[in-house]
Amino acid sequence: MGKGDKKSRRGKIILGTFGVRRLRKKSYKPEVKPVKVTAEKEAKEKKVIKEKKEVVAVAEVTETKVVKEKTAAAPKAPKAIKKEVKAEKAEKVAKPKKEK
Repeated sequence: MGKGDKKSRRGKIILGTFGVRRLRKKSYKPEVKPVKVTAEKEAKEKKVIKEKKEVVAVAEVTETKVVKEKTAAAPKAPKAIKKEVKAEKAEKVAKPKKEK
């Protein structure tokens, strides 16, 4: 593993080669993009709005609905009964300590 070793980093430097162990430095140059020439658009003339045709009145069609007679409805269930409020709990009493 010295200067003559082809697989080590030091050997790659001496030989002046590149590989997996010693990668080349990439040059980070910004790409030169061609400038787009924007063609000036000519002002478009406004189109004349077409006149709307008059709508011919349409005879209204009346729909008749058949009303069904209501039969005796089942009696509704009474509203939910509110639960009674529980009585307040008595205060906690401390337990007596055990003697040894």
